[in-house]
Amino acid sequence: MKIGVLALQGAISEHLDMLEACGAEGIRVRRPEDFNGLEGLIIPGGESTTMGRLIENLSLGEPIRSLQEGGVPFMGTCAGLVLLGREAAGCPEQRLLGYMDTVVVRNGFGRQCESFEASLDLPFLGRAPFPGVFIRAPYIARAGKGVEILGSVEGRDIAARQGRVLTVAFHPELTEDLRLHRYFLQMAKNLP
Repeated sequence: MKIGVLALQGAISEHLDMLEACGAEGIRVRRPEDFNGLEGLIIPGGESTTMGRLIENLSLGEPIRSLQEGGVPFMGTCAGLVLLGREAAGCPEQRLLGYMDTVVVRNGFGRQCESFEASLDLPFLGRAPFPGVFIRAPYIARAGKGVEILGSVEGRDIAARQGRVLTVAFHPELTEDLRLHRYFLQMAKNLP
């Protein structure tokens, strides 16, 4: 499978390594022509305001929209959860893709110095706890009817799926646990 990782900011190499460990071909995407033939797209962590501007400035909005309209699955981690949401609470100027019916809170768990790790109960990935790495992490404040909440921590929703869009507030690529990337690849394989 050919899965793109939006190469604007964040732990791009780590996502590519996870995809390779899962048996998929990971591709760095930064130019419109890089999106051709992708079977999935990962939007990694970073600074969501900067990433939103870069998507616009590098003319990536249209190729991303074409993927979405073509039914290609998306996975957003940390800032990717923000960018894929419909609204960023308190940040009306935030440029968003809006492919998931969620209202998100940027930096919802605090600043960089308040980053943390937690063992997460994510039943969709199996019984064993998933190692969650939260760095200036967002959370989902509200979700529309079509959004399935997949996990929470400290009473805040941190994982969700709506159709072919999967978002998490943490950084699975900074762990050795491949289950989330495998789940995303399964989403891509199960397309009609």
